[in-house]
Amino acid sequence: MKRFLGYIAILFFLLGCTEYLPKPRGYYRIDLDEKTYDVYQNDDLPCQFEYAKNVSRVSLRGSKQDSIWIDIVYPKLNAKIYCTYKKMNDNFQQLSEEARMLVYKPHTVKADAISESLYQSAERDVYGILYELKGNTASNVQFVVSDSVTHFLRGALYFNSNPNKDSIAPVVNYINEDIIRLVETLRWEKN
Repeated sequence: MKRFLGYIAILFFLLGCTEYLPKPRGYYRIDLDEKTYDVYQNDDLPCQFEYAKNVSRVSLRGSKQDSIWIDIVYPKLNAKIYCTYKKMNDNFQQLSEEARMLVYKPHTVKADAISESLYQSAERDVYGILYELKGNTASNVQFVVSDSVTHFLRGALYFNSNPNKDSIAPVVNYINEDIIRLVETLRWEKN
């Protein structure tokens, strides 16, 4: 009888293990550091703002006539905010439309939604729009700030990896806080 039950147990074990279901692929756990902020100032850039100094670094990429390019790099997160500063010359409408096209034209195919949040501070003469792109888009957050007369700053967050909204969502939210902080602390150099 014991032998018979043993054969039955082995039979059930073998029949129960015929179907194999692979586990879904997992993602690395991302430990996000507590941030400390510092003011970024550079003689070449006619504005200053706060950035998370312990998790990112700001580097001047170059300049040409009325344009300056800086990067806010997050080395541990494999992300970068590409920023372009332009000194305006009665071309606010043109620059605003170009920035809007850079958000909508390449991303509407992949984006599930694009939301716009307006920002204004009359005290500091800073007005802007924060674009949040939902879905597997190349850029998840973009922003534009200006004083509407002289200064224009545009930024876009990119990752050096294939977009996967589920795996990078915590990092996007983490960096989005820094972008909001940048906009809220931005001060233009007075001419």
